Amino acid sequence: MKIYQVRIENYQLTFSHNNKASLLSELEALGLKPEYQCRSGYCGSCRVKLKKGRVSYKELPLAFVNPDEILLCCCQAEEDLEIELLS
Repeated sequence: MKIYQVRIENYQLTFSHNNKASLLSELEALGLKPEYQCRSGYCGSCRVKLKKGRVSYKELPLAFVNPDEILLCCCQAEEDLEIELLS
């Protein structure tokens, strides 16, 4: 299983991610409290800015996502990522 590095630019934090858990769950485990509602890609509340890297989705989310955004609840890292949590 591939391990990716995820950097949260506006928190100056980097952690390892292996796609076993969602990025949302891993951020919560680190003590961060990103916005979320559905945890399934329906609402878009967990949307964050993707500054660097690439993700994929097992199923396309129903929520609207701009080209420079990802949904923490349902994306999978395809390479190292740099994200910015929205406030």
